[in-house]
Amino acid sequence: MQVAFSPEEILSTVRAERTLGQTHQTVRGISALKAAAPGDLSFLGNPKYKPEVAQSQASVVLVPLDFVGEPRPDQLFVFVENPSVGLAQLCARIEQSLWPKPSAGVHPSAYVAAGAIVPASATIGPLCVVEAGVRLGERVHLQAQVFVGRGAVLGEDCWLMPGSIVAAECTLGARVRLQPGAVIGSDGFGYEFNQGRHEKVPQIGTVVIGADVEIGANTTLDRARFSRTVVGEGTKIDNLVQVGHNVIIGRHCLVCAQAGISGSTSIEDFVIIGGQAGLAGHITIGRGAKIDGQSGVNADLAAGSFVKGSPCLPYQLEQRINVLRRKIPDLFKRVDALESHFLPSNAEKSSA
Repeated sequence: MQVAFSPEEILSTVRAERTLGQTHQTVRGISALKAAAPGDLSFLGNPKYKPEVAQSQASVVLVPLDFVGEPRPDQLFVFVENPSVGLAQLCARIEQSLWPKPSAGVHPSAYVAAGAIVPASATIGPLCVVEAGVRLGERVHLQAQVFVGRGAVLGEDCWLMPGSIVAAECTLGARVRLQPGAVIGSDGFGYEFNQGRHEKVPQIGTVVIGADVEIGANTTLDRARFSRTVVGEGTKIDNLVQVGHNVIIGRHCLVCAQAGISGSTSIEDFVIIGGQAGLAGHITIGRGAKIDGQSGVNADLAAGSFVKGSPCLPYQLEQRINVLRRKIPDLFKRVDALESHFLPSNAEKSSA
């Protein structure tokens, strides 16, 4: 990673509220507080690491507005509303230099079917397949080995990374990003047991994804049995997530890695689903609910719920139960001691 930021460029990029101290170093690296060396930039994104700021060798440190402390010699504290967001703004500039979009056009090894709509501003990379009836928006970027199925629609500025798939008739809104191996529109998992056999139920629906959605590597969104599987505007889905057929995910949700959402579940806006959580089918998760990692949800959740465990319980209740669970072995020992003290032994029962 090649980084070269002057202190002035950093202040402009992160929209600093104020500064403390000074440095003449050119920032050439980004590192954690403890590991940083002179010439590095670091940040205080989590209050638990606040004690490490005083010992950090970083030349520039992004700190929150309420931070109290003095910089070392040749060190600059940059006060911003959210240091993590400030770092993201810097990283966005680095990303543009590390992975610039190639010139628009179709690579000679790509296949674009007759009748597909591909604007001159789009980029079709090596070994891509764009089937008949596809419509690509302006500045769409398909990296190597991307498949876009018959009749699919991709909005402007979509970025599909290597090996990602958009199956037939699926729709992506503007600025959707698919990480490598993401699959949009795989068949829903639908079978009926008939005359001793599991017979496949045709999955004839589609998938519709709103604007500014990001889908992680090797995540799969199944097409609907009929109608649509939907992901709302601004939602971010991590790697290795399974979204079943006819699932509705609202706007600006977060779904973390290895979560599984069963068919026909409805997830309202601003929901957060932790890693490895499992959601049963045909339930509704209310607006703003939070589901802790590895939780099992098998019933509707009210708006604003915060749950944990499997089957899930209100978060604080599950925490209390976990504390009590650790005390169970000692409790049994105490019960055994009480029984031996107050109950007659077998020998005493025989003599009686």
